[in-house]
Amino acid sequence: MLLLTLGPMLASLYLSFTEYDLFNAPRWTGFDNYRAMFEDPRWATSVGVTLQYVLIATPLKLAAALGVALLLARPRRGLGFYRSAFYAPSLIGASVSIGIVWRAIFQDEAVVDRSLRLFGADIGGWVGDPDWAIYTLVALAVWQFGAPMVIFLAGLKQVPRELYEAAEVDGAGAWRRFRSVTLPLISPVLFFNLLLETIHSFQVFTSAYVVSNGRGGPADSTLFYTLYLYEKGFREFRMGYASAMAWMLMLGVGLVTFVLFRTQRGWVHYEGEGAGGR
Repeated sequence: MLLLTLGPMLASLYLSFTEYDLFNAPRWTGFDNYRAMFEDPRWATSVGVTLQYVLIATPLKLAAALGVALLLARPRRGLGFYRSAFYAPSLIGASVSIGIVWRAIFQDEAVVDRSLRLFGADIGGWVGDPDWAIYTLVALAVWQFGAPMVIFLAGLKQVPRELYEAAEVDGAGAWRRFRSVTLPLISPVLFFNLLLETIHSFQVFTSAYVVSNGRGGPADSTLFYTLYLYEKGFREFRMGYASAMAWMLMLGVGLVTFVLFRTQRGWVHYEGEGAGGR
């Protein structure tokens, strides 16, 4: 804990108040890095790009995970194979090789481009278009829905069948059963997945680095926060500035986590506590 977590965090906090280029001794500059950060237009762009990604990718990924989990929760032949197949992208999706493949299939005249033209959609190369580049990374994130899907499956297994039977006797249709029985009872699992995937979305790096060739392009449309942090720290050797960025990211994620925990009181229901489990 001290060697691998607390020690580096304290060192990073100290470096965030210094000018440090990895080669010379750190020089104390106070809050200069933080002031420069808020005056940096590319830093503001990286925050906007990251927030856009979080707000789009996270709900889509959770919706895909829950939808497939509902299908796989029913007894059917080959269930083990389907669960493994849907989970596999979560194991390999963050790799460099998948990022290279993803970039290749979304380039101009590549397979996705040609397939869409069959339906009359002529978008062109997604990774080279500032309006569409980020959606290639959103698609890659959604494709990796296997991990939250497994957690949803575990939650769905805990829903008593008697409640569904009682709802059917009362005349509730499929949508009403889902809304009134399934969602409230799996709300703790939904909250856990929402929290976990939101944090993961803020930390996206590998896929953005590979798809954008490490530059956050085109026109900074995929300049994620972690990618810009890497650029400042390991390309420009402004490690003090990068450390300040890292602490701002931690504070931002902490704030989002706090808000999620506060809002759960209105929609997360824990067993034996009624609405708004605390």
